[in-house]
Amino acid sequence: MKNKIKKQIIWIPRILIILYALFLSIFALDTQFGLGFFMHLIPSFILLAVLIFTWKKQKLAGIIFAIFGVATIIFYNTYLGILNFSMISLPPILAGILFYFLKNPKH
Repeated sequence: MKNKIKKQIIWIPRILIILYALFLSIFALDTQFGLGFFMHLIPSFILLAVLIFTWKKQKLAGIIFAIFGVATIIFYNTYLGILNFSMISLPPILAGILFYFLKNPKH
């Protein structure tokens, strides 16, 4: 039973990043379809590419996503409002922490 729960827990940060990329993709809908639409999707594509690249390298994924979360705090000034912080900066930081500290039961 515990092994099954451990296998399910390692999916939490991956699902969180996928949902976060989908959330960021919503902001692309405010542009007209075309070049502007795809330019607004670039951050989501980068997040998903990093997730795929670091799928088996949890420690590296933890470091990258935590750095990305801290970068959003600095560049987007999300420290000015708790709502901005919780929607933009907290998900990648939380996923980074989970990636870094959760152990894969296969290893």
